[in-house]
Amino acid sequence: MEGQGSYTLPTGTEYRGELKDGMFHGEGELLFPDGGSYRALWHRGVPTQGKYTFADGLKYEDKKWHYCDGYDRRFYTEICFGLKPAGISQLTNLDPPRNIPQGCYDCGDGFYDPETRVVVDYKLRFLRNADDDEHEWIIGTCRKAGYKTTEHQPKP
Repeated sequence: MEGQGSYTLPTGTEYRGELKDGMFHGEGELLFPDGGSYRALWHRGVPTQGKYTFADGLKYEDKKWHYCDGYDRRFYTEICFGLKPAGISQLTNLDPPRNIPQGCYDCGDGFYDPETRVVVDYKLRFLRNADDDEHEWIIGTCRKAGYKTTEHQPKP
């Protein structure tokens, strides 16, 4: 592969950009199935500098990145569009949050079934088997199906 082109990996990630000797070389971008992207300058298949942008538009910065730093716990959509009124919780960056299959957890890149110990993406395609450490982290940290939220009811 030489020149400008695109290449789709088995994971669904697509590369668009310059190629040389079958490798990413020059300016190019990886487009991930979840909507994120990584634009970089590549040298013989290795990125030498680049920037990652999450699916919601948040740009990752390696230095002085204050998102989720412990002092400001807002989601990116809350930073962009403001907080909801008192008494209305936003549980995830997505509003409304995803519906989680019964008995499963939302672990950030997909759903986790603790019975089978399998993580599937949001289109229910297999991603991986969880090891003991990931299982414990998901069970102790992530949002589980059946968590009820109350919708804001304006006063009559």
